[in-house]
This record gives sequence, C-alpha cells and structure tokens, in this order.
Amino acid sequence: MSATISSEAVGARFAALRAAGRKALVPYVTAGHPDPERSVALLQGLADAGADVIEVGVPFSDPLADGPVIQASSQAALAHGVTFDTVLDLVHRARVAPPVVLFSYLNPLLAAGPDALARAADAGAHGVLVTDLPVGADPERERWFGEGPLAFIRLVAPTTPAARMREIATHGSGFVYLISRLGVTGMRADLPVELPDTVQRLRGVTALPICVGFGVTGPEQARAVARLADGVVVGSAIVRAAGESVDAAVALTRSLRAAIDTV
Repeated sequence: MSATISSEAVGARFAALRAAGRKALVPYVTAGHPDPERSVALLQGLADAGADVIEVGVPFSDPLADGPVIQASSQAALAHGVTFDTVLDLVHRARVAPPVVLFSYLNPLLAAGPDALARAADAGAHGVLVTDLPVGADPERERWFGEGPLAFIRLVAPTTPAARMREIATHGSGFVYLISRLGVTGMRADLPVELPDTVQRLRGVTALPICVGFGVTGPEQARAVARLADGVVVGSAIVRAAGESVDAAVALTRSLRAAIDTV
C-alpha cells in the first residue's frame, strides 16, 4: 500500500459520505480486547455492522485520558501480551474495508521505532491519533506524524479558543476529533448543552470533517450528535459491550448505525 493511498483513505471516506448525505459512525475498540483472537472478529464485526472508520486503541500502561472501561480493556490487552506489533498484526489479519485509525499515547509509538508509522501503513492502518501531543508541544515529533504515511488526526477540547482551534486543525488531516466534554473518556447520561455552539465554532475555522466523541453512549445520543457533526465516535459503550461478547458489541454498533442513518 502506498503512503498516498493510506493517508488519503480517511478523507476519501468522509468525502464519499458527504456526497451521499450520510454521517460517519466511528467506533473505538482496544486492540487485543477482550483477547487477541476475538479482537480480530470484533474488528470484522464492526465493519459488517456499518462502521465507516474504526479507531483501534494501542494498549498503554498509563492511559491517563481514559475512563475506567477503556483503562480496564487496555490492562486486559497488556495481560495478553499485546504490543504495538501485535496491534499491527491484528489490523493486518482483520483486513477490514473501513479506514483504520490507530488511537495511541505518544510513548508506545516512539518505543516502536522510527519506522513505526510506515509499518502501520503496511499493516493496513490509514490514520493515527495521539492523545498526548498538543500542537506546538514537540514540533519535531509533530513533523514526524504530519509528514508520515498516515492521516494525522488532531484532538480539540471544547474549551479551546477559536484561534487555537484553527491552528490545531491546520496541523491535522483526515478529520478533527472534537472532545464533547472535559475529563476522561466514559459513558454519560446526556450531552453537554454547549456542544452545538462548540461544533459551530470549530466549523468556522476548518473545512475538515468534525467527529464528536467522549460520552456518546447509545442510539439516541448518537442521533443527536449526528445532527451536529460529520461523525460520531463511540468508545466506552462499544468496549463495555465487547467485554460481554463480540455479538453484543456488533449489535450495539448496528443500533448506532440505524440511529445515525435517520438523520
């Protein structure tokens, strides 16, 4: 797979969705959870259930931005011996049609070596999102990601001023991941009342697609987010369901897809 094809797959998917008048469903799962073998089946099941992009979490021993559900999934994966190379092997074995975005903290990517991004692209990944690399924090590392073979997805917090939003989006590609609320990942009973205004502010400074995540739990919330954004990210709810069974996670994904498609 060429670097160009790999890095542009995410943007191409959103362009196709926009042309069709549809919104993206972006489920998150932790690689190797509930175990490596079922992880492959889970990725394939999410694709079959209508995922447009799949975020694949790289397990990390100190996931400070994650809530208890994803933290537990990461620890379970690490207990099964899952490494960065294992993640790439799972992605390669799954061979799913939707673009795959690696969701990782910085340390596992650096530890994987200078060819980590190229190896990820060769394995079938199309994007990378780094949770703990703010714009301007490490220009050399940011250049490594920005010039690499994967789309470089950037995070935007709801409290970010418009000028900073513009700067973040300018240094990213694929789509912008808008965090719906401050704090760690996890399921919430409702969406922030200020979310429509936050999405509008971000739309004013970037032409990239906007996906909203953190706290989206079920079909009703997914539908509400889809009315505002270009895509809906669902993490903890999918991971919790996957802990029960692959079938439960796939069934939840189908229900989310059906809800989003009513928008």
